[in-house]
Amino acid sequence: MLVFSWSVVALLLVSSAWAEEDVVAVEEDTSRELSVGELLERANRDRTPDFDEPALIGGDIAINSQADRNADPCTSRGCLWGKWTDGNVYIPYYIANHFSSREKAIITRGLESFSSVSCIRFRPSRSSDQDWLSIESKNGCYSWVGRQGGGQVVSLSRQGCLYHSTVQHELLHALGFNHEQTRSDRDNHIRVYWENIINDMKYNFDKIKTLNQGTPYDYNSVMQYERYAFSKNNRPTMVPIPNSNVSFGQATQMSRNDIDRLNRLYQCCEYNVIRLD
Repeated sequence: MLVFSWSVVALLLVSSAWAEEDVVAVEEDTSRELSVGELLERANRDRTPDFDEPALIGGDIAINSQADRNADPCTSRGCLWGKWTDGNVYIPYYIANHFSSREKAIITRGLESFSSVSCIRFRPSRSSDQDWLSIESKNGCYSWVGRQGGGQVVSLSRQGCLYHSTVQHELLHALGFNHEQTRSDRDNHIRVYWENIINDMKYNFDKIKTLNQGTPYDYNSVMQYERYAFSKNNRPTMVPIPNSNVSFGQATQMSRNDIDRLNRLYQCCEYNVIRLD
């Protein structure tokens, strides 16, 4: 009888574990259907930063002080990562130990996705490195724009940030890119409905004197937020023009234009022909 009882307990434990895995799988499948903008807004919606964490603008861009809200774009301040004599840009990174092996695999896949389409090479950091990315699970998803000097945090919270699209999005920030909807030519492609934006979030739609490098506005960019971003009334905050029916803000990975402008910014000459295979 005792043997039978322990067998039942063991079976219940295994069944419970399977059930939990099924729930996780369902949650992941649901999340995969969300665009990067939706994932980021959901992850940062109720963010309560620790005392040592930065303020954010644009939903996920770290700044040192509120005075930096209207700062010049990174590319005008010389914040790009340096290129080596072999033509590659090596960016050291450290992944904090609090991530599980599965979570580290998601992050690593995001890091490695850049090497096949650009001259960007993320590599594990060494003690001799002066600048590096410290990838940690802090409160929410966020990154500074461009190289800041020293160790700079890229936060990928274990609660909501560990998806291929969000990893690529935050890494593109760290490489020097802002959101698509803040481009200097935004008003030619997007109409912003200011009356639908949460009052203290309107600054997130201020245009920046971005370096567009001759690339077209990209509705499919992984840096483009979705139609209802920061809405206070469930009405659109952004609508494409002249065709309001154009789909936008639904990217789940870098677009061809994202890759093209990355290669132009870092002058990755051999990647002028984009390779996506």
